[in-house]
Amino acid sequence: MLPVAGPTMIERCLAHLARHGVDEAVLSLGYRSDVFTDAYPDGVCAGVRLRYAVEPEPLDTAGAVRFAADHAGIDEPFLVVNSDVMTELDVSALAAFHASHGAEGTIALTPVEDPSHFGVVPTDANGKVLAFIEPSDAVKKGLEAPKEPPPTNLINAGFYVLEPSALGRIPTGRKVNIERETFPAMVADGSLYARADDAYWIDVGTPERYLQGNLDHSDGKGWIAPDARVAADARVTESVVLAGAVIGAGATVHRSIIGAGAEVGPGATVTDVSVLGDGVRVEAGATLAGVLVPDPASSS
Repeated sequence: MLPVAGPTMIERCLAHLARHGVDEAVLSLGYRSDVFTDAYPDGVCAGVRLRYAVEPEPLDTAGAVRFAADHAGIDEPFLVVNSDVMTELDVSALAAFHASHGAEGTIALTPVEDPSHFGVVPTDANGKVLAFIEPSDAVKKGLEAPKEPPPTNLINAGFYVLEPSALGRIPTGRKVNIERETFPAMVADGSLYARADDAYWIDVGTPERYLQGNLDHSDGKGWIAPDARVAADARVTESVVLAGAVIGAGATVHRSIIGAGAEVGPGATVTDVSVLGDGVRVEAGATLAGVLVPDPASSS
């Protein structure tokens, strides 16, 4: 629900899907599901009809898919999308590839410069997935280097086409991870395929990448909410300033994220991908560099 140069991530995601003929989506929700239902009380976002599947407890990536599909009564091929991914990936081509190869599941792949922190997906010449290789949690967190170079720079792009039969591979009543359980089982049966796409793609699941997504969609300048107040002599560059935030006289904000209703006092400096939570106040003349300051309600 965070804005990316104006529209929220979910709005951008659904608008992209709508351009490829998607007219109905099931939102798999858990924490703060009310934020979504309150934002779209008529059940429509970016022209796409919405259903809400609210998990009573976290079920992990595959468990959430099964729960949402069961909730919606899905009985035909369907698309699964990670909504913190922003991309121009060709969804229509992905669906056509899936159908033409008789796959049970088809993963969209995207090339990255450094694949060591992602799950990589080597395939044969026909697109059949040979393995689904996830890095260790320590490698993902940057705590250790990979023991050997990944076999490909193509990673899971977070878009899948699945047949209804794939749901039968996902047990109910417990957490199930799609990358570590469901996909490897499909690889073993030779029913998982993948298609590479070099279209724009970014996972905005970290402050750094969220900031980059905003820069990518604002000519590199960042984004300031229309109702934010920025003093005439303040300097705000390559940053995100959310609704109701205040940037005081002479303040500097560079490559940082300023939460809704937050305040940067006169003469203060916020830089180096610092993140201010909603309602945080930075005193006049203070300097913050590369720090996370949660919103006051979450602080102890």
